[in-house]
Amino acid sequence: MRLISINALTTGMVIGRTIWNEAGHPLLQKNVVVSEGIIHRLKQLGIQYLYIEDEISNGIEIEGTVSPTKRMKAVKQITESFKKVKGLNSHSASIILEQQSKVIGNLVEDLLNSVKNDEDLLTILTDTFIYDEYIYQHSFQVTLYSLAIAKELGYSYNDLKIIGMGALLHDVGKMAIPTDILLKPGKLTDDEYEIMKTHARSGFDILRNLHTVSLLVAHCAFQHHERLDGSGYPRGLVDHEIHPYAKIIAVADVFDAVTSNRVYRKKMLPHQGVNIIDSGSGTLFDSRVVEALKRSIAHYPNGSIVLLSDGRRGVVARQNSDYPAYPYVRIFEEKNELVKSTYLINLAEEMSISIEDVEIDYYVKIE
Repeated sequence: MRLISINALTTGMVIGRTIWNEAGHPLLQKNVVVSEGIIHRLKQLGIQYLYIEDEISNGIEIEGTVSPTKRMKAVKQITESFKKVKGLNSHSASIILEQQSKVIGNLVEDLLNSVKNDEDLLTILTDTFIYDEYIYQHSFQVTLYSLAIAKELGYSYNDLKIIGMGALLHDVGKMAIPTDILLKPGKLTDDEYEIMKTHARSGFDILRNLHTVSLLVAHCAFQHHERLDGSGYPRGLVDHEIHPYAKIIAVADVFDAVTSNRVYRKKMLPHQGVNIIDSGSGTLFDSRVVEALKRSIAHYPNGSIVLLSDGRRGVVARQNSDYPAYPYVRIFEEKNELVKSTYLINLAEEMSISIEDVEIDYYVKIE
């Protein structure tokens, strides 16, 4: 199985991974042969990347930390909990969330156990799921990334539960934002952005009144847009004033934002998202947290076509847990010619060779 751009998808290719909608129904089943109609529909849905099965990627597996069924169930629960507080004042929203706290807590524990029991790197698979509203999927993804980072940093199980709860609820204040601003299909005006920024304080006001949830969860919502250099909001806090949990969620939040598909911006690939975060290490983001993210996620997901510094091309075949930026690559092309027989190299043992580019638009001519 390999990852390709919708622009490289052609008729006759075979779908490698089922694409699901938010209701848990398959929109396009694995093993379906691609037609012109399918390509048109996928473009309408905003799909940028998808997985196909072909000869050069035969046997390469794409596994997620959380199963599709568990993911869809989790997003559904997040959606239901958030929508119950939509448009309510903070007092009323607190009462509703208090009633939902056990369900949310169980969800966080379930995700935490998935992350703790999986020694593999997290792999981004969001384009195999279609969601109408970004915020709920985002809350799920940020929770996964936050838990993976916190696990890597060595936090205790009880700390992980609080961090997971803070991550899952970090954007609940957006339920107080007018829908036309929250779901605007384009760049916000300066006035709209100022309104959007109030979601951090709104989330804090809702969460601080929950008796069954740690007050630290409220501070995660309050501080996840703060930055080390004081350039964040809502209070312009600096490094030592920001809680360590919020520093984790800040990194997870931005990483997921840049690697997710939005109406007004195309998603980045994981290695590009890592570069964005890394560029802010020590100034915007806590450097320990950034390094933990880099050790926790697959920079180059299995199935990605990569161009190597020596001119060879290959498909990422599996990950190196100890060296996330140096996966195993199945070489299929040398000097722009297909090799007679593919072979595997471990980039962690070939440090003189680097990945120059990820070429998901590359069309492989298999005769």
